[in-house]
Amino acid sequence: MANGKLRVLIAGGGSGGHVFPALAVARELVHTYGAEVRFVGTARGLETRLVPAAGFPLDLIQVGQLNQVRFSTKLATLTKLPLGVLACRRLLRTFRPHVVFGVGGYASGPAMLAAILSGTPRVAFEPNAVPGMVNRWVGRWVQAAAVNFPDTLRYFRNGHVTGIPVRPEFFELAPRPLDAPPQLLVFGGSQGARMLNRMTPQIAADLLDAVPGLTILHQSGARHLEGTEQAYLQSPELRDRWADHWKVEPFLDDMAARFGAASLVLCRSGASTVAELAAAHKPSLLIPFPQAADDHQRCNAEVFVQAGAAAMIEEAELTPQRLLEELVRLLKDPEGLATMAQKARALAHADAAASIAALIQHFQRS
Repeated sequence: MANGKLRVLIAGGGSGGHVFPALAVARELVHTYGAEVRFVGTARGLETRLVPAAGFPLDLIQVGQLNQVRFSTKLATLTKLPLGVLACRRLLRTFRPHVVFGVGGYASGPAMLAAILSGTPRVAFEPNAVPGMVNRWVGRWVQAAAVNFPDTLRYFRNGHVTGIPVRPEFFELAPRPLDAPPQLLVFGGSQGARMLNRMTPQIAADLLDAVPGLTILHQSGARHLEGTEQAYLQSPELRDRWADHWKVEPFLDDMAARFGAASLVLCRSGASTVAELAAAHKPSLLIPFPQAADDHQRCNAEVFVQAGAAAMIEEAELTPQRLLEELVRLLKDPEGLATMAQKARALAHADAAASIAALIQHFQRS
């Protein structure tokens, strides 16, 4: 085991929901504890672009999916798994970390298994209400875990409710004035959401007619920009009468400011999204992605609904009429939205990155 400077290997990635919190914790470890941090991921994840851009070294291993895939894919993944574990064991021998911090995603499993075999302390991070496959496997074999929801503690030894690290600008947003003109932000994540891109234009004219002064800002995802714009333009009313009341963007860079301007957010319920909603004290209508692993998006949304911080429609029950009715109900009740905003903020954790970094640092041995 390494001595001296704290060394941390952060394992996992894939989506922004894994990578962005991991980078926030990495920066906190460096800033507060002077740690040396290294990442291990796969070539298919966002970590290949985001981790080097943040200035951290990244090692890549080969590993595939096991959850919600065909038997042939599972077989190929299981065949490669020992090679991934061996690669991680070599990395542990050379880097000699005090702690392996598993954030979920493809590379997390081999790295956490290698840490178990080598006796290296493990800390798991679970942002969702229900853990993913890897964290369910290793939950009993970690020294500690950082989770977002209290109900998730039952899956882990030595669990701590830390929340999800969120960029500070979300916490700096002021509450939206009750008399501000209403704005709907439609947000399907960085890649967009086909369902939202398809259904929102169908109801937009009726929604704008029903809610005086409303504007709609719709992030479509770069691949779906043209199709989403064309869907709006199919309506003569949206082309003419309401032409200045809606806008489609492929990607919104300043997402905190966009959250701040919105009176309601229509979105999926991935872990990072709901954490940003809470930090920004933003009411939402959540449409969980039904194919999300282990149905975790529905579980995330249910926590917010039970707290009074959001409304939810499951995709199987979603129709244009149902969506229109729910949006009109919410947008025409600014006092109700303000109450939802307060309850959303109560679910936020402003010190998440610091809490997780302190938990990791605890396992340093001098």
